[in-house]
Amino acid sequence: MNLQDDDFTLFGLTQQFAQDRTAIDARWKDLQREAHPDKFAAQGAAAQRVAMQWSVRINEAYQRLKDPLKRAAYLCELAGHAVNAHSNTAMSSAFLMQQMEWREGLEEATTVLDLDKIATQAAQERREQLQKCEHSLDVAHDYPAAVAAVRTLMFIDKLQQELDQRLDVME
Repeated sequence: MNLQDDDFTLFGLTQQFAQDRTAIDARWKDLQREAHPDKFAAQGAAAQRVAMQWSVRINEAYQRLKDPLKRAAYLCELAGHAVNAHSNTAMSSAFLMQQMEWREGLEEATTVLDLDKIATQAAQERREQLQKCEHSLDVAHDYPAAVAAVRTLMFIDKLQQELDQRLDVME
């Protein structure tokens, strides 16, 4: 293992979007057990610092690998197609219209049922975008399409957070 390895290499996984979450979790536990700083207590402070760096690196990789959105963005970056969410705001006109409908619906929602309707639509769109990511990354190797799907997913995740906040207030 090398601290500079990409997350997939570090975890011994194939560099692809489709992953088995159970395998990621199991490998994370194995790696954390191997690199736990307490295991190096007898070897001195320097060995414990290195173990701490490994532990941080393993956790960082785990956070990216277990989350499909972060994993997709990471795969795009590894292929030289950064998402650049803050500077790249281009989206399809159809999705821009959908965003406006969801935003208006969110503002006008007065019941939990209103919010659930939007959440159901967003969840369906999220599933479709994740499938697009998998196809674009693992089959077509179409990274610009994957970047577009990642950006759409980022919007949907933000919308879901806002829906959750509104639901918390209503309940």
